[in-house]
Amino acid sequence: MSAIDTSPGLDFPPGVTAAIPAAKTVIAAVIEWRGRIALLRRSSRLGHEGGLWHCVTGFLEPGATPEQQALEELFEETGVQAKDLLDLRPGPALVITDSIGGPWLVHTFTAVTSRRRLTINWEHDRYRWTPAPKVKRFSNRVAWLDSVLHATGHLAPAMPAPAGLQLQDRENSG
Repeated sequence: MSAIDTSPGLDFPPGVTAAIPAAKTVIAAVIEWRGRIALLRRSSRLGHEGGLWHCVTGFLEPGATPEQQALEELFEETGVQAKDLLDLRPGPALVITDSIGGPWLVHTFTAVTSRRRLTINWEHDRYRWTPAPKVKRFSNRVAWLDSVLHATGHLAPAMPAPAGLQLQDRENSG
């Protein structure tokens, strides 16, 4: 899956978000507690992405703002209420393509909470607190999670190796 950051000032195809149907507009909220993030494992009872680790997500309901929907999904999926939040930071909106190339508009958030214990709903069978840089050890995570974590500032973008170093490595390899 690839992602396009639709933040103001960044270059993305004109009208790309307008062409995305409302049925493919979602929120993704990363819960943070004491410098760790919560990963939730989708229940295997769900047909879609069951058994994979991800963050809080939900479809943007008609008439709701992304912030309202994020608060609703946080409560429904983890029991975290507005009174439990120290901060709800909106991140950039992303356009993420699914496995068949269809675009999804994703409104990203970081929800900083004072609660360590989460009350997960039927959509999940487990959660774990982890330092964001260690998220890569969860090999069975949804493909789009890294894009959301980059957008919310929890993961640094991958830096390509300097061109000279790559050339030197190729010369020394054979």
